[in-house]
Amino acid sequence: MWEGHGPLSFVASIDCARLSTASLDIDLPEAGTLLFFYFDGQLDDGEALVLAEDRESWAGARVLYVAAEEEVADRGTPAGLKPYPVVPLTARVRMTATEPWHPSARAAFAPGAPLGNRYDHPVCSQEFIDGLWEFDGEVGHQIGGHPHSVQNPVEIEIAEAALDGEVPWDDPRLSEEAGNWLLLAQFDSEDAADMMWGDAGALYWLIRPEDLAERRFERAMFTWQCG
Repeated sequence: MWEGHGPLSFVASIDCARLSTASLDIDLPEAGTLLFFYFDGQLDDGEALVLAEDRESWAGARVLYVAAEEEVADRGTPAGLKPYPVVPLTARVRMTATEPWHPSARAAFAPGAPLGNRYDHPVCSQEFIDGLWEFDGEVGHQIGGHPHSVQNPVEIEIAEAALDGEVPWDDPRLSEEAGNWLLLAQFDSEDAADMMWGDAGALYWLIRPEDLAERRFERAMFTWQCG
């Protein structure tokens, strides 16, 4: 529930026991289920938005972890919400690449260059950018790895929110904070499930490594981007 707005829609579940956790770059539990919920605008025609920079809206996106030994019961869809069709997914291992203007790439190739913008290095050339798109041109659904951001790196958005939006982009604290977040999961718009996040956008949940290690999934941060 998002107090004052209503129930959240169920977006996805991840059966951790069915993932090849040894192939992941994040420390997921070996068993149990991760459940992702989002206030998708069905109840108010999209008037209330869940935004990383708006702390008052953070309750509009949740990730819950249910341990394998916990007792659970089926719940019906809350009144006023239309459930998304069930679409079973199978995971496969793949490599991911970050944007050249991601803080980590910028720190390696052009320390001190403006955050989030292109800089004078071959990795920012159009030829290299085109090659990245050929390698991985679709956002897709993903667990771990580098996020496939639709706009600027989502780690920067989360870092800004974590720092209460009070740190300018040229402050090294923003780059440092952006490096403290890992992608937990991203969910693309999906025709088969009648899911459309804005203009063919995606939902992202990120988490700090220490919170992931201690299974404090309630501390995961959310953002979304669209074209």
